[in-house]
Amino acid sequence: MLAAAVAAAAFGEMLPPAAASAEIPAIAQRQRTEKKAFTDDEIIEGFLKTAFGAEYHLAGRVDRIRKYETPVRVFADGTRADRKAQLAKIVADIAGRVQHLDIAMATTNDDANVLVKLVRDRDLNRTIATFYGSERAREIRSSLDPQCLSGFRKNERFEIEHSDVILTVDNGDFVFFDCAYEELLQSLGPINDTSTVPWTMFNDNVSMGYFDVYDQYLLNLLYDPRVRAGMTVQDVKAVLPDVLTDVRAWVRKVNKLAE
Repeated sequence: MLAAAVAAAAFGEMLPPAAASAEIPAIAQRQRTEKKAFTDDEIIEGFLKTAFGAEYHLAGRVDRIRKYETPVRVFADGTRADRKAQLAKIVADIAGRVQHLDIAMATTNDDANVLVKLVRDRDLNRTIATFYGSERAREIRSSLDPQCLSGFRKNERFEIEHSDVILTVDNGDFVFFDCAYEELLQSLGPINDTSTVPWTMFNDNVSMGYFDVYDQYLLNLLYDPRVRAGMTVQDVKAVLPDVLTDVRAWVRKVNKLAE
């Protein structure tokens, strides 16, 4: 049985942030003031709140870990070559910062398990209806009023099999990068937004535009091989101390953080 979850945004060596995003003043300012030191409890709280549950779910249980257990290949469908190039840099940035995640661009939709649909803002609602049907599209608009959207299908083992991401291309560079990072990352599993964790982009009151250190912790926890699709909260809590030790070492290394 397939189930879907949906989320939306309200509007080695370290890989540098996607080059185009570094030129955007609003993103550069956020990077300069970013909080980078967190306690174990702060990281674990955010992980449990985003990896379980769903901001808006269409069907099925949401009390288990959901993630890809296969390589992730991303295809960009749209006419804006500049946005496609930016998306490719974002995917490469994510690949360089999540240790056990195999993610890259695909050349065709047939080779991809993540489809990113690049649309004009005026076509967003119609595109959502194409993906989810008119009734569910109305529910999504009423509940989320999105500027961008992501969702995934999982199998009975809670393994994600396919994700869809819808991004608008004409709302400015900051909105594009902010939406692209959030929706791509949520399409990998941490689909639940939370208003109680102030450091994560999976908070509708927080806008980043880049892959921040806190969310690198969350994605690295999720994609550690010891955290498996289908695990319950108790299953995850049993392995998190050891996993977090290794994740801390990786995030420190890739971001050149002090011990």
